[in-house]
Amino acid sequence: CFVVLITLATSPRLTWADDAPLPKAFEKNVPENIKDLQEIEQHVKKLLDKVIPATVGLRIGGSSGSGVIIDSEGHVLTAGHVSGKVDQDVQIILHDGKKLKGKTLGGNRGIDSGMLKITDKGEFPFVDMGTSGDLKKGNWCMAIGHPNGYQTGRAPVVRLGRVLEVGKDKSGKQSFLRTDCALVGGDSGGPLFDMHGKVIGIHSRIGPLITANIHVPVDTYTETWDKLAQGEVWGEALFAGKKGGPKKTGGDAYLGVKVDPDGKDCKLLFVNPDSPAGKAGLKADDVLVSIDGKKIATNADFERLLAAKRPDDLIAVEVRRGEAMLNYKITLSKRDQGKS
Repeated sequence: CFVVLITLATSPRLTWADDAPLPKAFEKNVPENIKDLQEIEQHVKKLLDKVIPATVGLRIGGSSGSGVIIDSEGHVLTAGHVSGKVDQDVQIILHDGKKLKGKTLGGNRGIDSGMLKITDKGEFPFVDMGTSGDLKKGNWCMAIGHPNGYQTGRAPVVRLGRVLEVGKDKSGKQSFLRTDCALVGGDSGGPLFDMHGKVIGIHSRIGPLITANIHVPVDTYTETWDKLAQGEVWGEALFAGKKGGPKKTGGDAYLGVKVDPDGKDCKLLFVNPDSPAGKAGLKADDVLVSIDGKKIATNADFERLLAAKRPDDLIAVEVRRGEAMLNYKITLSKRDQGKS
């Protein structure tokens, strides 16, 4: 990831023509030459003038997160596990360090959407919500947030990448977006933009792999706007604890495997011999079939299931090795920095 420090315009809202054609470089699978890279760089810089001012740091109690202002009234989109309970005090930190007061509103725990509102009076920089319904694998996108929380003198951090998967639930409705825009703790709640500078998602979960970055589709905020704005909270928490206990954020549990990101099933490319998986007996080329009885059809299934676990959780893992089906009980450990 990289940090972009730029001189920002003072207008509350900067616009970008929705119908303006994108540089040809964005139509290619990969940049092919220096010109392509320069086109991408120049375009991203223009977008940052628009989107950086609206990307904010959040402090709620002792926790930090990110968010994005999406209208002149001061509504801020974030992740549900960041906003938490209704009517909590929030400190909203703009890119220039200015601090504003706010209150948490509603959230859908089942998809991890959340909302809050700035209560201070004034004009605020904001961006538009786009749509996520027409996103496709390979679309360019841009993640912005405050990894490890807001830091004085550092602008929101920018990461450019691609949409890797548009997930849907059993009813066919969008349930998540997966990208290769690497996320770090503190990014949660920050915005995912398309190349026109519109919000298409909100950062939700950090998986065990660089391709396991999960975002809430922005369409769910549009569809449930009234409920969120009125402070309603609903849905079963993605990170709920056992027996109705408090929610847990997960994401730091360590299994010790690398999965083939391009495979049709969940095939293991590598198993760290000193990891919980390695010590239990998992091997490279094993195919993960289920965790705790929940079937794994795609890599995203595995990433979501593991992201909801915590260190010291005991999980039941079923794998296919050749023609044989094998079952293991594995106690997860804590993910330390640098572990793969």
